[in-house]
This record gives sequence, C-alpha cells and structure tokens, in this order.
Amino acid sequence: MHLKSVNLAALVAAFMLAGVSPTFGQRANTEITRLISQAGILLNQTGGTEARKFELSLDDAVERALERNLDIAVQRINPLVQDLSIASADAAFLPILQSGFGLNRATTPSRTQLDGGNLAGSDAVVTDRGSYDLGIGQQVKWGGGNYNLNWDSNRFESTSRFSRFNPSYGANLSIGYTQPLLRGFTTNNQRRQLAVSRINRDISDIDLEETIANTLADVRSAYWELAYAAATVDVQLEALELAEQLVRDNEARVEIGTLAPIDIVQAQSEAAARRQSLAQAQQVLRTNELALKTLIVSSTTDELWNARLTPSDQPYISATPIDIETAVQDALNRRTDVSRIRRQRDINDVTVDTLRNNTLPSLDVVSEFQLTGQGGTQLINSRLGGPTTVRVPGGYGDAINNIVDTNFPIWNVQLQMSYPLGQSADKAEYARARLQLQQAEAQIRQVELQIATEVTNAALQIDAIQERIEAASAARDLAEQQLRAEESKFEVGQVTNFFVVQAQRDLSAARDTELRAILDYQKAIIEFERVQRTSLTRSGISLVGGGAPQ
Repeated sequence: MHLKSVNLAALVAAFMLAGVSPTFGQRANTEITRLISQAGILLNQTGGTEARKFELSLDDAVERALERNLDIAVQRINPLVQDLSIASADAAFLPILQSGFGLNRATTPSRTQLDGGNLAGSDAVVTDRGSYDLGIGQQVKWGGGNYNLNWDSNRFESTSRFSRFNPSYGANLSIGYTQPLLRGFTTNNQRRQLAVSRINRDISDIDLEETIANTLADVRSAYWELAYAAATVDVQLEALELAEQLVRDNEARVEIGTLAPIDIVQAQSEAAARRQSLAQAQQVLRTNELALKTLIVSSTTDELWNARLTPSDQPYISATPIDIETAVQDALNRRTDVSRIRRQRDINDVTVDTLRNNTLPSLDVVSEFQLTGQGGTQLINSRLGGPTTVRVPGGYGDAINNIVDTNFPIWNVQLQMSYPLGQSADKAEYARARLQLQQAEAQIRQVELQIATEVTNAALQIDAIQERIEAASAARDLAEQQLRAEESKFEVGQVTNFFVVQAQRDLSAARDTELRAILDYQKAIIEFERVQRTSLTRSGISLVGGGAPQ
C-alpha cells in the first residue's frame, strides 16, 4: 500500500463514515475540529470551571519552550560561569604591581669608637631610615618566562661621625627576566589551566545545545501525545454515541415486541463501559496537557497555565525514503555527545603535553641588570671620625642622575639546571596519562559505534511503524465493515445483541490502535531527528590529571 500524507483529523472523521477511506478535505478538518471543541466543552463542564481555550501550533510550542523552559534557562547560565573561569585562569598572566613604604628610627648606645658616637662614649647613635619601593612583574604566556621591574628608593640619616653622606639618598633600578629553555617552555600548569578552561567553555556550549535539542524533542513528543489524547477523546465520544444509539434502538424494539427486555441491559452495560473509557481518556488528556505545559511555561503565572490547550497541527506520514548512511554520517559530525568527548579528548591532549613537558630537565636562563644611584649631603672630614671640614650639598636628584647616566651598572646572567636522577614521579604520571589517552581513543570509537547503532535503529523503527499504520488502517476498515454487517444481521434477527456490542468494541479498539500507530510514527520521526543531534545520556571519557570540566 502506497503511503500518503495522513491527516489525523481527517482520519478520525473517516472513522465515523462507514466504508470511507481517509481523505484530506476541508470537511474532514472541520468535523474533527468540531469534535475536539465538543470534547473541550465537556472537559470544562466536568472540571467545574470554564477554562480559556488556546489553540497551539507545534511551532508556537517550540518557540515558547525556547523562551520559557526552565531547564534551558538554567543551562544558559553555565557558559557565563565558564567565562568567569577563563578570566580566573587568565589572571595568572596579568601584571602584578607592588609597592611598599617604610620608616624606621633606631637609637643604639655607642659601645666602640667605630660606632660613630662622641669620644666620651656617652652619646647614643640615632639612625633614621626611610624606604619606598615600586615594582611590577608578570608571567609571560609565550615561552613561559617571567620578568620583574623594580624601583627602590631610600633615605638614611645618622648621628654617626663615620657617615659620608648625611642625609644619604639611594636609588636602585633593576630589571630581571627568567626564561625556561626546556621544562616550562612550551607549556606549564598555568597555561594548561587556561587552555582547559577555554575547552570547558566550549563544552558548556555543547551542553546547552544538548539541553535545547532534548527539550525541543520532548516538546514535540508531548505535543503529539496531547493531539493523540484529544483524538482518543473524540473516538471515545463516538463509541459512546454508538452505544447509546444501540440502547435507544433496543428500547424501541422492546416497545414493539421484537426484542426481549434483557437485551437492553447488555446495551446499557456497554454504554456504561464507554462512559468509563471516555472518563479515562479525558484524564489522560489532562495529564498530557499538563506535561506539555510544564515544558513551555516558566511559572504558574504564565497565560497558558490555566488555559485549555487545543493542538491545531495534525500529524502526517511521509513516504520519503530514509538515507541511513547520510544520517549516520551527519550524526557523527554533529551529535553533542561525540562533540563533547572530542573536546574532552582535547583536554587530555593538553594534560599529556604538560606532563610530558614536566619530565624534561629544568634549564633556565636567569638575567638581571641593575643601576644604582647615590646622593645626599656629602661630608668631608679631616681624618676618619674627625670633624667635618667641608659640606658638599646634594640630594635625591644626584641619585637619579647616577641612574640616568648609568654610572654604576651591575649585570648578572646565570644558567641554572636541575634534573632528578632515576625514575621521577613526573615520568610515572606521564606514562599513566599516555595509557589513559589510548583508553579515551577507544571510548570515542565506542561512542561512534553506539551513535551509528542508534541512528540505524531509529530509521528501522520508522519503517516498521509505517507497516503498522497500513495494517492498523486495514484492520479499522474491516472493523467498520464488520460492525455494519452485525447491525444488518441484528436488524433481521440473525444475531443477538451481543455480536453488535462486540463489533462496537472491536471498532473502538481498532480506531485507537490506528491513532496510536500514527502517534508512534510522529514520535519515531522525532527520535530519528534527535539521535542525529544529541543523546538522552551524556557520554564522556576519562579525563587525565584532574582536567575535568569545572
């Protein structure tokens, strides 16, 4: 049987037209709309309150979920948190400014002539010191080196007779740079942490995409469940109408004497069972409606929370063949779980590189260049410790001039090396990390095989459900014919009331089976689309060296 697009509303309307195949005309749509409206009125009456009806299309439901779903809203915060983690890791490479200021006065007794006290030895030596320093340092991303630039100033004044400058002003300018040549040159722990934080930021985007994909799949599935529940209510209403019509017909036959009164009881029992089935269908409708609302509203104050939702879209069946090979390849390229584990593998690569670098010898070039300046009032004595004969005025500017003129340069270059003898802990960690990296590669291949299996199974489910729909449509058509036949036989007295009731039950069951098959087809399509984008289970791989997502 060639499959065409099947409109659910037209299908349900066709159920009420004995012997007529499903059509797609405007009359069928109008009829199903009328029945759903009747079902909504009945629900409002039984609920005790008149709820506002709201026609909702599938696109509207998806749009509302994107705007208001709380799971998506929560997940949208994670990328912002990861941005702060990147900023925190990047802070290790920011310049650090430091400064200090100090004052000190020391009064010490003069114990020897070299202390600089007076000759009697009774005077104390009073020393005033003041210092100020300003410096900046930074760890450099490229090459792993670090530099520091410092400016030191000091003032010294003392009552000692041996002071040459009193007060004395000193200034020092020093520039230092340390450059690793082996360990720490290509990477180190700080650069590793920054790289991992950036990868974790990408993973948070993947998690957001996964949450959106799964949520929208849940919305579509809940939408069609609600449409199925509404159509089931219509089917049960029609079944109840058939049962009540049989009761009325039997009562008329009993009045004219062509039927025994006991046959009315059986028809009434069937009508009561149909009312029970209708009540159950109405309960399912309310439950499915609540499930959809949970996905598309942000709170109980939302306009849809107390509204009666009526699906306006109808499901369809497409005869377009499925290209499984293309679908599998698309899933391998775009699925969030495989994207996540590939980024987690990148974390392992970064960690392994860092551990490999840690096994190298430490070989650093340490360089420093310093300029010193001296200034202040110079005291010239006739003899050591004697009275001052000449005072040469000076100040802090003299120290600055010494530095500008590079009068007193000092430079220093060192090559420092260290290497542990024997099997170090770094080598053991690196060997373990390489094994874990091999394990992660195997896990990736395992996930890729799982993805191919899931996509293929989803495609096979669609083909199988299409066959179910064909069989269910044929069974429903035969059940309608059987009911007409039993009613004709009952009219002429060839069968009892029991066979008519049984045929009505079979028809109701056949209609529900066909509706269920059409719903399962819609859900299979949703699942087929979802497994090409994401997975219900979050796949991951073992991370090396504590590089787990923050």
